[in-house]
Amino acid sequence: MKQHDFDRIAAAISYIREHFREQPDLDEVAAHVNLSPFHFQRLFSNWAGVSPKKFLQYTSVEYAKQLLSERATLLDAAWETGLSGTGRLHDLFVNLEGMTPGEYKNGGELLNITYQFADTLFGTILIAATQKGLCHLTFITNEHSALTELKSRFPKAQFSEGSHLFHEQTIQFLNGLEIKPDSPIRLHLKGTDFQLKVWQALLQIPSGEVTSYGKLAASIDQPNASRAVGTAIGDNPVAYLIPCHRVLQTSGKLGGYRWGPSRKAVMIGWEAVKRNGGG
Repeated sequence: MKQHDFDRIAAAISYIREHFREQPDLDEVAAHVNLSPFHFQRLFSNWAGVSPKKFLQYTSVEYAKQLLSERATLLDAAWETGLSGTGRLHDLFVNLEGMTPGEYKNGGELLNITYQFADTLFGTILIAATQKGLCHLTFITNEHSALTELKSRFPKAQFSEGSHLFHEQTIQFLNGLEIKPDSPIRLHLKGTDFQLKVWQALLQIPSGEVTSYGKLAASIDQPNASRAVGTAIGDNPVAYLIPCHRVLQTSGKLGGYRWGPSRKAVMIGWEAVKRNGGG
């Protein structure tokens, strides 16, 4: 999937969402992204697995409200998967390890970080890993500014560009391949205790599901800390793997997203299609 294909998908979804009251037809949406109707329909269906109209249903406020009402708590989701509790759910896919106090406070002085740029289903990423796991994953529009941001997070680390096993596993996942439970992706993250707790809670939201800021706060026994939880979500250093895109406003509206609301809508819709078997 080339980056410009994702851009067209995201632009089409944004256009449909903005003009849904006018019910734009296939020709109109295709023209908006500079494609023939036939080419656009084929491109979209190949990427999403369903038609643009069906995909839009999965990104609607009504669908989000349905999901929020179905999942009273994150604990319900954990029990339904046959696990012993919410603390086990993320182990199926991702293991998160916080950096040591020394690694955190010393600007990554002892870390060797390997980074690379790659194309994925959801756009171009900058991905970086230490010896212990992924430490950074962001969607980008400019390579120079993205690399500057990474290096500012670890000003004393040693950086080298190149491929890494942790990168390869994640890139495959971001291109639609499943993660094997016996080979989870490893994260090695710089964050406060509170941030790490929020990020762990995000890892417990299954693909195709959503939660609200309030429910997420309650799941970490901080029911009055929705705003602080929202800030920690915004500071998430690992896009998609830590699924902050699965947190919505209580109303069912998307809310903000560090990498753009269109990308958030596309991610939620893509996961919903997979959850519902493309139907």
